[in-house]
Amino acid sequence: MTLALLAEQLGVHVSTVSRALSENPVGVSAETVARVRELAGEQGYRRNAAALSLRTGRTKMIGVMVPRLTDVVLATIYDGIDQTAIDAGYNTVVVNTRDRPDLQRSRLDLMLSRQVDGIIVGDSRTDSNLISELHGCGVPYVLVARRMPREISVSTDDLEGGRLAAEHLLSLGHRRIGIVAGDPHASTGAERTLGFRRAYAAAGYPLPDDYVIPSGFDVRSGREAGDHLLSLPHPPTAIFAASDFAAVGVMGAMRDRGLEAPGDVAVVGFNDLDVASELPTPLTSVHSPLFEMGALSMRVLLSLLRGRRVRSRLLQPTLYPRASTVGESPIRTSADHPRRSEVGAGSPRRAQVP
Repeated sequence: MTLALLAEQLGVHVSTVSRALSENPVGVSAETVARVRELAGEQGYRRNAAALSLRTGRTKMIGVMVPRLTDVVLATIYDGIDQTAIDAGYNTVVVNTRDRPDLQRSRLDLMLSRQVDGIIVGDSRTDSNLISELHGCGVPYVLVARRMPREISVSTDDLEGGRLAAEHLLSLGHRRIGIVAGDPHASTGAERTLGFRRAYAAAGYPLPDDYVIPSGFDVRSGREAGDHLLSLPHPPTAIFAASDFAAVGVMGAMRDRGLEAPGDVAVVGFNDLDVASELPTPLTSVHSPLFEMGALSMRVLLSLLRGRRVRSRLLQPTLYPRASTVGESPIRTSADHPRRSEVGAGSPRRAQVP
C-alpha cells in the first residue's frame, strides 16, 4: 500500500494524504484526517521511516543510555522518557553501558550509527570521557538522574536529599552515623553523601572518613558496606544508604548479626521505591520523583530539538519516615564524637515535590 493508492481510493491528492498522516496535519480538515488514518490502518499502511528521514533530516528516534535497565530506578526513569517520547511521536532505543567507559563509547557509536535525533544520558561519570565525546558528535543531549558541571540535566536535588536524611537522624538523637555512600564517580552518590555530611558538620558532629564507605547502589554492595560498618570497634547507631537497595543490603547484614531497626541501628535509604514501604520493617527513605524526572528530561530534549533555550532542572526530594527509624523500639545513641559547636539540629524539614 502506497500514498498514491490511498489517495486514489479516497479521491484526494497525494499531498493531502501525506499531510493527514503527519504529526501536524496543517491545512487538512479533521474529517479528512480521520478518513485517511482509518483507511491507512485498514490497509496496513506503514510510513517509510528511511524516506521520511531523508525528507526531514529526522529519524524520530531518541537514544537512551543507562548503566543497566534491570535497575528499578533506571527502569522507572526510562518509563517516563518513553511515554513522553511516544506522546510526541518519537521512538526510543535504550542501551546498557554497565557504567563501563569502554561500553559507553561503543554504545554511543551504535546509537549514532542509527542516526538518533537526540540522546538522554543516564550514566554520566566523572571518570569517563563520554561527555566530551558527546560534545563532538553534534547530536543534542540531556543528562538525567546524574549531573555534570555546565551540562543540561534533569535530576533530583541530591544535596538536599542528603540533608533531609541527616536532619531526620539528628532529630532522633543519632550522632555516630555510617554512610553507604554509593559510587563516588556518580553525582547521585557524591552529592547525597556530601549533603548528609554537611548537615552533620553544621550541627557540630562531623563524620569521620572511616564511617563513609564507597559502594555500588545494589543489594550486595549494601550488604558488604553494612558488614564493614557493623564490624567497626564502635559501630554506628544509624546508617544512611545512598539507595534503597543498598539499604536493604544493610538490613540483611544487620539481620545476620541479630540486630533490628531501629532499636539497634536505624536505617535510611534513598529513592523511596515501592518496596521500601513493603519491607518487614518499612524503610525510611528520601523520595525521588523518578517517572517525572524521565518525562521532564524528554521534554527538555524536545525543546532542544526545536531550537529553544533550555536550563537544567532540579526536582525536590521528600523524606518519608517509616519504622526503620521511628519504630517502637528504643533508640540507642551515643555521642562518642565530640561536638565542635553548639549549633542545634532542629527538626527535619520536608521539601515537597512540585
